[in-house]
Amino acid sequence: MDMDSEGLANFSSLQNQTTSFRSCLYESLSFEKVYLPIMYSIIFLVCFPGNIIVIFVYIFKMRPWKSSIIIMLNLAITDLLYVSCLPFLIHYSINDHWVFGGFMCTFIRFTFYFNTYSSILFLTCFSLFRFFVVVYPISCFSIQKRRWAIIASASVWVVSLFMVSPMIHFITVKESGNRSLCLDLTNSEDLDSIRLFNWLLTTFAFFLPLILVTLCYAVIIYKLARGPHTHTSFKQKARTLAIVLLAVFYLSFLPFHIFRGIRIELKIHPVSCTIEKQIRDVFTVTKSLASLNTFGNLILYVVLGDNFQHAILSICKLNIKMTKK
Repeated sequence: MDMDSEGLANFSSLQNQTTSFRSCLYESLSFEKVYLPIMYSIIFLVCFPGNIIVIFVYIFKMRPWKSSIIIMLNLAITDLLYVSCLPFLIHYSINDHWVFGGFMCTFIRFTFYFNTYSSILFLTCFSLFRFFVVVYPISCFSIQKRRWAIIASASVWVVSLFMVSPMIHFITVKESGNRSLCLDLTNSEDLDSIRLFNWLLTTFAFFLPLILVTLCYAVIIYKLARGPHTHTSFKQKARTLAIVLLAVFYLSFLPFHIFRGIRIELKIHPVSCTIEKQIRDVFTVTKSLASLNTFGNLILYVVLGDNFQHAILSICKLNIKMTKK
């Protein structure tokens, strides 16, 4: 009898924790309804036309393609795919009601994660190519051939799809009263599965590339600093490229992965509503920071080389001539 009473008490306690967590969840939505639409709108207004211009320049103005251009073109395509989905998220953030159906919920949420990890892998590939070109320019000369960039880019598409594919099982549309909610990984109720999947994804799809990219640019900067015959402008460009790319990893992706892990752990180990609300609000900010990687990528395209800047200037001059006519 005592055991039954104890079991009933534990069940009631667990039920109360779950109810408390859900109530905390909805108390924090007011911040999301203001912050996310503003951030997503800014990203869309800048990065949607920005990536269209980048893709146009790479395809029509920068031939013959180098290996770096092939990788960055693929990166721009994934960014454009993601920012094209932002109007749906803007509508959802404002109204807190998903009206686009289950397929679109899965597609939009999946696209965010696919863009995040394909961006990480494309930037890692780009960094590895730069590493071999700068540190081993003679012995690894063949790696500069376009076929290796094509193979690397195709591999990134396949690997990213494979890594993110389990996400489909965690993205659901849930009815809550008279509202439909489009829930992603951190709101899934399959706690053991999302916890394992999150740590695997974070370890192998983020922290491993982060270590590789950091080591690559540390060695590149060291190599250039010791090279007396390297032009100062080339060194400066390499430093700027390293700063921008590492900023994308450490300021855009790192906070998102840290607080996503914390959010999932708090579902397993509930805390007070105040702490839960603070963590959720910070996680909301880090989600927008992860989306801001598209900004960082636009900066990378400009920093990457003078040819891109010249191509943009030629397009501007052509437009000026057309308007004068």
